Amino acid sequence: MTDDTRDLPMSLGLKVPEELLRNAVDTIFKSKERKFLESVDIQIRLKNYDASRARRFNGSYVLPHTARPNLRVCIITDAKDLETAKANDLPCITMDELKKFNKQKKPIKKWAKKYDAFLASASLIRMIPRVLGPLLNKMGKFPTPLGKDDDMVKKVADLKATVKFQLKKEMGLGAAVGNREMTTDQIIQNTVLTVNFLLGLLAKGWQNIRSVNLKSTMSAPQRIY
Repeated sequence: MTDDTRDLPMSLGLKVPEELLRNAVDTIFKSKERKFLESVDIQIRLKNYDASRARRFNGSYVLPHTARPNLRVCIITDAKDLETAKANDLPCITMDELKKFNKQKKPIKKWAKKYDAFLASASLIRMIPRVLGPLLNKMGKFPTPLGKDDDMVKKVADLKATVKFQLKKEMGLGAAVGNREMTTDQIIQNTVLTVNFLLGLLAKGWQNIRSVNLKSTMSAPQRIY
């Protein structure tokens, strides 16, 4: 563990003590390991929350430990960012190339499915819906803006460490908080920070949470609240 993360919280107080979190993660690690890198996900069920009336939140938070190292990110670039993307071997596409889709849903969807997330040069953000229509937004993949002073490589790294919660009509939320190559402490820290972040989005905090589970891609869920 690096020095800058040594003092991160390891529990959610009396609600979810460290011992309970540690037992849950250790149980996940004891399950059969697969031939691919399994993510460790948090699954949260809400209660006392009327999605039709309450404010629908949408927020993201960069965790200290990268949960999704294999996240596939594509950058929609202007001329300046194109050079940076190619220099760092990052997948990229220009606006002229996107225009060749001619707003056809099937080829746009086929292309978008190759990636988990997108960045876009800030100068192009407003043009994307006009060129591609609403499809990226409907797929939950609308690009994150890349400002002119942003470090592109760091921005990609941040996406791989980001949890995002968006409440629409469903009462269930989920996010990757780790993977099976991480340490138990790293997963616990990411989990605690993720729950604390969500609590800040909810109108009534813990009163809006029915249950919290941790599980890897193929393991049984472990209830921690």
